[in-house]
Amino acid sequence: MTKLLVGLLLSALAQIAHAEKITVAAAADLKFAMDEIVTTFKSSNAGDEVEVIYGSSGKFNTQMQQGAPFDLFFSADIAFPRELAKNGLAASEVKPYAVGRIVLWSASMDASKMTLGSLTDSKITHIAIANPQHAPYGKRAEEALRSSSLWEKIESKLVYGENIANTAQFVQTGNAQVGIIALSLAVNPELSSKGGYYLIPDMLHAPLEQGFIICKRAENSALAKRFANYIGSKPARAVMTKYGFVLPGEAVRK
Repeated sequence: MTKLLVGLLLSALAQIAHAEKITVAAAADLKFAMDEIVTTFKSSNAGDEVEVIYGSSGKFNTQMQQGAPFDLFFSADIAFPRELAKNGLAASEVKPYAVGRIVLWSASMDASKMTLGSLTDSKITHIAIANPQHAPYGKRAEEALRSSSLWEKIESKLVYGENIANTAQFVQTGNAQVGIIALSLAVNPELSSKGGYYLIPDMLHAPLEQGFIICKRAENSALAKRFANYIGSKPARAVMTKYGFVLPGEAVRK
């Protein structure tokens, strides 16, 4: 028994001695899915620490061009990590990990019975979208509204979130009656318990192809490489599917 306890103690000490920490910059649409993936990853990597910071992919891209200290970058638009790789700021190839979808969602109305055309209703006075200037989901929302010839008709009603999670908060708190948000947020129990959603046809906008890189500063980080590999594992893919993401090579749901 004593030998067993000593062995367990030495094993625990060895894990602590080799423990690492990485900081991940992740698109805000990943909030619920990535939190769950990190939890499952840590179940077999207990000594390591994975800190995730969520925000706008466009702003993260700008920050990393200026030297922000991130080890991995999961972008809602694969164009941003490709730009970083082109500029010599990646320590891995750019890997696609999912395709996102946009939905109409409301906490006060049944959005499952709405379409984009419903947004012209005079009873709807505030519509939230993410800022198209730097948030991929906002850019796709604008594309969908323009494709439907609705942009000019509703532009005066629009309020802009800093990122897609902030946009969902606008709707959740009643500062907007309806919003165009990520499907991955709408299906989370915290939001789905308050309202349904309308899946916006993907033909109305460019694909939300998402990708990630290991950043240059994590070039020698074993933990960064292990976490990057874990994203392609069966448990991580199951979590992404659970939150409505389309995985590379899979068909998009209409």
